[in-house]
Amino acid sequence: MSKENALAVFENFKIRRVYDEKAEIWYFSVVDIIAALIQQPDYQAARNYWKVLKNRLKKEGSESVTKCNRLKLPAADGKSYLADVADPETLLRIIQSVPSPKAEPIKLWLAKVGYERIQDMSDPARSLDRAREYWQQHGRSEKWIQQRMMGQETRNKLTDYWKDHEIKGEDEYAILTNIIHQEWSGVSVKKHKDIKGLKTQNLRDHMSEAELIFTALAELSTRQIAQSVEATGMPENAAAGKKGGRIAKRARLELEQKTGKSVVTGENFLLPGKSGKRLKENGDE
Repeated sequence: MSKENALAVFENFKIRRVYDEKAEIWYFSVVDIIAALIQQPDYQAARNYWKVLKNRLKKEGSESVTKCNRLKLPAADGKSYLADVADPETLLRIIQSVPSPKAEPIKLWLAKVGYERIQDMSDPARSLDRAREYWQQHGRSEKWIQQRMMGQETRNKLTDYWKDHEIKGEDEYAILTNIIHQEWSGVSVKKHKDIKGLKTQNLRDHMSEAELIFTALAELSTRQIAQSVEATGMPENAAAGKKGGRIAKRARLELEQKTGKSVVTGENFLLPGKSGKRLKENGDE
């Protein structure tokens, strides 16, 4: 099973999914699909609906339930828990059991997102184009998009290094990421999200240009320091992370002293009416 986890979106409902690279199949969260089908934003209510439906399908002898897998998916608290997932074929059978006007749109959506992954594998540039299009649709400037993509490339190079030097699993990646972030910004990743009024959203998608730049500087410095000493395993890479973060911290403090403005802000790209302050894209974000 691939370590790659991703969120897909159907009519503002976030659908968690995991890609099996060997089988070339997406596995989707059944509860998330149910929530979209019955238009129920409350997770617990959707979970209860699936519990009742699952028991009914079992009694009817349906193979849909037995074909569901249990995989770890990220939850709202930032941790990962085992949850029912299913491939598109199994989901299509489950969807037939739910009376909903959204059944046909979700069927088409499942086919589309599955096909997009195949396209991305044969032409990775497509996923980059799709990300750029998504950010444009949500009002990001070309300047911000360029910085976001450059920062992602820096991040990818760092995680590639970790992968090759005995850093195992998303939990260890998250620990190291938090060490770097805490060092340069003075706050943890969770605290930074709280400041911006974020819950399940990706923090980097809501950073200002300055926050993106300092994050990239910290991660670039961390990777180069780690490479210089051939850091291997958690203790050595954690030490490199602190040193890399401190380089960005010194630059942040100097900038803040010169401008009188904090780099870490509560501004974000949330839609009006949501918590937090919307970022202004008028030069200095």
